[in-house]
Amino acid sequence: MKLCAVQLASLKGDLQGNLERHLVCIEQAVALGAELVVFPELSLTGYEPTLARQVALPLSSSRLDPLQALCDRHGITVAVGLPLPTPDGVQIGMPIFSPGAPRQAYAKQRLHSDELPYFTTGDQPLLLDVAGHRVAPAICYESMFIEHAAEAHAQGAQVYLVSVAKTAKGIREGHEHYPEVARQLGLGVLMANCVGPADTFIGAGGSAAWDSQGRLLASLDDRCEGLIVLDTANASASAVPLRALPA
Repeated sequence: MKLCAVQLASLKGDLQGNLERHLVCIEQAVALGAELVVFPELSLTGYEPTLARQVALPLSSSRLDPLQALCDRHGITVAVGLPLPTPDGVQIGMPIFSPGAPRQAYAKQRLHSDELPYFTTGDQPLLLDVAGHRVAPAICYESMFIEHAAEAHAQGAQVYLVSVAKTAKGIREGHEHYPEVARQLGLGVLMANCVGPADTFIGAGGSAAWDSQGRLLASLDDRCEGLIVLDTANASASAVPLRALPA
């Protein structure tokens, strides 16, 4: 199976503009043979906690229909980032679109302290079955606790799919932590980070893939938008620049 992490600069609070950029990225991932694509944390709105309530959308929103249509057309599964409204508050969500199937969503289960004023936690793990591979999603802060990955591994996960919005410090820590997750649990790890302005920081890129022995297979730098394509069949990965995106 080929999985693709998209390293992307999101437009602050601009769901329509970001959606158009996502569709272009997905088409490029399809051309590379990807069967699953993951975007950074809150990619459809940008990581902007102070805007979360006003830009949150339910999973059923017709504004997300173009993503479903593209997945149906190409037979691809796509995980994006979006604030999701619930009766208890807004969650840091990962809507997941699969071909010919109902939409699913995973929500971040452990929040960083500075996210607590804006978001509420999710409480349901999720395991995806894509092309016969079991894939467990994780969102940023929670992925830095090996217990989260260990629970996914216990449920049968083979790949740990990590969507983040990290600073330079956070990415340095991630590049130390994720190989250890891979080595200890025998999981492949694919991580997608943002670049450019986000909330009060600059997204530091560094999107990467590690094999189940913790070897770094490919990574991107802290400036470019691009794709990491992980091929689980031969435990290889490549970094590919994104072609022109809508402004």
